[in-house]
Amino acid sequence: MRTRFAPSPTGPLHLGHAYSAILAHDMATAAGGTFLLRIEDIDQGRARPEWEAAIYDDLHWLGLSWPVPVMRQSDRLPTYRAALESLWTRGLLYPCTCRRRDIQEAAQAPQEGGAPLMGPDGLVYPGTCRVTPRDGPMPLDQALRLDMRLASKHTGIIEFSESGSGPSGQAGTVRVDPNTLIHEIGDIVLSRRDMGTSYHLSVVIDDAAQGITHVVRGQDLFDATAIHVVLQRLLGLPTPEYHHHTLIRDESGKRLAKRDDARAISRYRADGDTPDDIRRRIGL
Repeated sequence: MRTRFAPSPTGPLHLGHAYSAILAHDMATAAGGTFLLRIEDIDQGRARPEWEAAIYDDLHWLGLSWPVPVMRQSDRLPTYRAALESLWTRGLLYPCTCRRRDIQEAAQAPQEGGAPLMGPDGLVYPGTCRVTPRDGPMPLDQALRLDMRLASKHTGIIEFSESGSGPSGQAGTVRVDPNTLIHEIGDIVLSRRDMGTSYHLSVVIDDAAQGITHVVRGQDLFDATAIHVVLQRLLGLPTPEYHHHTLIRDESGKRLAKRDDARAISRYRADGDTPDDIRRRIGL
């Protein structure tokens, strides 16, 4: 078993991060496997060295350990570009110049399908730029979207094994048909203009590169798993087992976020909590 914890260095780790990291670490340890740390820093506009250093500090304080060197996504941009070039050559990508406002206006326009659908990345893209010519070299100064209609012809029905549970209790073998991929997920962005990649593309390539057998993460990412399995099929990569866990919430039931630094692990440390106290707080 090889698990991983893959935080972004864009703010302090909170109790939700502690739960995910400790759970992945404990699962690997119990199976005699390996727990890996990966720094997902493709968003260089928000990533900060001090937050990366704080990640190492907090996780070591919690008693977690991992092999070094740590994989950092900012070092792997050529790898992501090679994958994009492969998909572009096969005609599966198209450039998109839509702004967020353009997508909102198109999605809200009267249409036969009724109210706009929300997918894993927000509003399902209405396909405005899908007719853009795709010949010639892959553009580097525009967002690139996956044509899910064409992609689903290659993948057909996709499936993955879920050892945790989705938000609605999904477990065991989870299947997603092409109609769902096309209409409820849509043409997701695989390369953002200012990044040269995206979370979905990078996480799939990196999980394969690190030999991850079990992806342990929160239920908020369950719906994104279908996207990841599609990309694994298209790129010829293995599909790990997924284990989605419940989310740590505050007293009002709201999911914890980095902006909620009252819940930062460092605050509990400063107030005298021990690593065992943190485990008790999160139910581990």
